[in-house]
Amino acid sequence: MNEQQKLLTLQFINDNIDSFHASRLRFLHGLKLEDILRRKNPYLFRAKNIQTADELVNSIVDASLSSSEEGLFGRFLEEVAIFVNNLLFGGQKSSTTGIDLEFNRDDTRYVLAIKSGLNWGNSSQHAALRLNFSNAVKVLRQSRQVRHAQAVLGICYGQSQTIERGDYTLMSGKDFWEFISGDAELYIDLISLVAFHSQEHNERFFLEKLDAVQRITDDFAAEFCGELRQVDWQKLIIFNSGPKSPRKSRSRK
Repeated sequence: MNEQQKLLTLQFINDNIDSFHASRLRFLHGLKLEDILRRKNPYLFRAKNIQTADELVNSIVDASLSSSEEGLFGRFLEEVAIFVNNLLFGGQKSSTTGIDLEFNRDDTRYVLAIKSGLNWGNSSQHAALRLNFSNAVKVLRQSRQVRHAQAVLGICYGQSQTIERGDYTLMSGKDFWEFISGDAELYIDLISLVAFHSQEHNERFFLEKLDAVQRITDDFAAEFCGELRQVDWQKLIIFNSGPKSPRKSRSRK
């Protein structure tokens, strides 16, 4: 990438990173005690010798946020990859099921699915990916305008590698970013580009998180703790894994 292209990439990231941080805040504001208690494994937290409402809620909120942020930022990186590829090779976001990006390079039409990290999906999702690749390549090879078609699974971070897997090629880390941009240093440049206004965003997020944790902790202590805010594990496991029963919502004055 030349300097002008890097500036355009920086501008795109600056213009769009706000949406990632806004999504983090929306998820935080939407956290409800009932939802997070049903989604997380109480046996795990008991095995970690967590005793108080404050400890438990902090652990559950952190785990919930981590899962959410991974997905949110993965989608943001996908948009960055499509923008960069469009800038360098004229690639476009694909309308084909399961395909994120299509572009031409070296007389080949590439169809890409983009994932955040290597540890994505279960066996059925991997099988669906192969089927999507197969269908997309089959359609392209029927076109007289396409000489060669190749499916690629692009992984945004992780050890740089390129692996042939028969019906598609896996590229991760440096290899992936270099493939879609032609720039061997892009994967390094991105680490500074995504830091735009990160301090301001995270200062606000930290304050909002304190409020959310306090709100959820108060609700949890009222329903699942004794006078000393010790967790009543029997009551909690019955709520999490026992027969489903309606939960009365607490009204706030």
